[in-house]
Amino acid sequence: MAQTQYTEENIRSLDWKEHIRMRPGMYIGKLGDGSSADDGIYILLKETIDNCIDEFVMGAGKTIEISIPGDRVIVRDFGRGIPLGKVVDVVSKMNTGGKYDSRAFKKSVGLNGVGTKAVNALSSFFRVESTRDGKSKAAEFEYGNLVNEEFLEETSRKRGTKVVFTPDETIFKKYKYRNEYVERMLRNYVYLNPGLTIIFNGEKFFSENGLKDLLEDNNSLDDLLYPIIHLRGEDIEVAITHSKTQYSEEYHSFVNGQHTTQGGTHQSAFREALVKTIRDFYGKNYDASDVRKSVISAIAIKVMEPVFESQTKTKLGSTEMGGDFPTVRTYINDFVGKQLDNYLHKNPETAEKIQRKIMMAEKERKELSGIRKLARERAKKASLHNKKLRDCRVHLDNMKNERRLESTLFITEGDSASGSITKSRDVNTQAVFSLRGKPLNSYGMSKKIVYENEEFNLLQAALNIEESMEDLRYNNIVIATDADVDGMHIRLLLITFFLQFFPELIKENHLYILQTPLFRVRNKKETIYCYSQDEKNEAIEKLSGKPEITRFKGLGEISPDEFKHFIGDDIRLEPVMLDKALSIEELLQFYMGKNTPDRQKFIINNLKVEVDLIEQ
Repeated sequence: MAQTQYTEENIRSLDWKEHIRMRPGMYIGKLGDGSSADDGIYILLKETIDNCIDEFVMGAGKTIEISIPGDRVIVRDFGRGIPLGKVVDVVSKMNTGGKYDSRAFKKSVGLNGVGTKAVNALSSFFRVESTRDGKSKAAEFEYGNLVNEEFLEETSRKRGTKVVFTPDETIFKKYKYRNEYVERMLRNYVYLNPGLTIIFNGEKFFSENGLKDLLEDNNSLDDLLYPIIHLRGEDIEVAITHSKTQYSEEYHSFVNGQHTTQGGTHQSAFREALVKTIRDFYGKNYDASDVRKSVISAIAIKVMEPVFESQTKTKLGSTEMGGDFPTVRTYINDFVGKQLDNYLHKNPETAEKIQRKIMMAEKERKELSGIRKLARERAKKASLHNKKLRDCRVHLDNMKNERRLESTLFITEGDSASGSITKSRDVNTQAVFSLRGKPLNSYGMSKKIVYENEEFNLLQAALNIEESMEDLRYNNIVIATDADVDGMHIRLLLITFFLQFFPELIKENHLYILQTPLFRVRNKKETIYCYSQDEKNEAIEKLSGKPEITRFKGLGEISPDEFKHFIGDDIRLEPVMLDKALSIEELLQFYMGKNTPDRQKFIINNLKVEVDLIEQ
């Protein structure tokens, strides 16, 4: 065998933009097309806004203006403005920025001087403009390359920084910003920064009460067991309540304004502190799961030079607060232990409701203990001897940081559909769970049914969500069913299951519907897959003549070779989102309850009939 030559010619040095463009996952996590809240285009937006937030935190600029006309993003703050002599360097030289100087940025979100450079390198067009001291300077880039530099000029514009960028469509293929995801991001920013005003496409976002507003806006007030406990201290804020109907725990955690969707040391410390404080207050050694059952809470802390487990900053790894403060764990335990204990002493009605809730949870847990033990044994046996779960090669907990966000579980119905996906998938990040028949309608049922029903029990075990969402095994849960009446029914039953028992999976944007093509239109030279009648008609016109048209009636009819296109780089996912106008109980009651006449009227009024134009 010929030996491969290894010489000086094999050694190559990449400049900053080449490395970012070659390895974007190291800087922004996954890429995606905007259908998921953690897709790269939202990280680009977040990195840009983070700089504006840092200005607000330092007392400079109370308003941020954002607009997204089409595929272009415009972000304008009214902070101090980038020092004019460093405008180009700040967005194009790695490890350059004011956040290395703690005098300028004390408890900043972005600390490594990478964020804006990544936005620049991954954009087909990028413009930065800084105004300060009556002067302004601007620079324009294409794919990270400087193409135009506007030198100092006198101006009457207000001070601040304006960034305009267009994500590179060769990297973010067929991307589209979803307003729902953008708005949720902006709401979190104003919850964490009371007094800050963000204007997005003309709509104003503002919060007076911080994390208390977050819990109120994300939950039906009728479902809250008691008024939200809102505690504030130096570098920490906490909001706590319990749900009347929700089974599992729900946490919203933040560090220096960053939404840590995967939790971390601060969230773990808060969960521990909550249990310890409750036990001490009542003088009883309650089981931790009983204390935390149905809890809905939010915690935000500020840390000097935080250490995150990845560039996307979704999980805090720091154990130290910084400065003269103790560890994160000690700081949170001390704060919650003192402030929550004081609150409960001053509010005996709330304390009584919490204790009753804990005792009910304890009673239910003991009633279910035998069933849960048997259910775990069945799930363990099934995972060893059953083909229901075809797992991915590496799990979420030991996957490299940059690939965690890609971990996906497809939930399918039937052997043919699961077989096609299994043969087509990326075995490193994509797993398949095969349902047997239609799931049970779980609306109105107790958690007991999750353990007694084999399908639900095994699905819960596959997702690893019995105890906490922190242990969620896959970042993306994708319902993959046929695009027919039976498939739609299965989707509805699965969504009902998640809403009933694990609503935070939907609230935190983990649940999706897989979109697969309805038609294949092809001639001898080209094949076009179509997801709607309109796309089919356009394909027929494009290919002209009499192309061959195939109507896919089920996932099992799509060959594994074809399926690779639909669950690979070009995957189309439709996120399952909650309507803020309706509570979960109202939603489930309407669609799954016994209100048949109302539901029939809704279906008749909203029914859309499409005529199938396929030639038989």
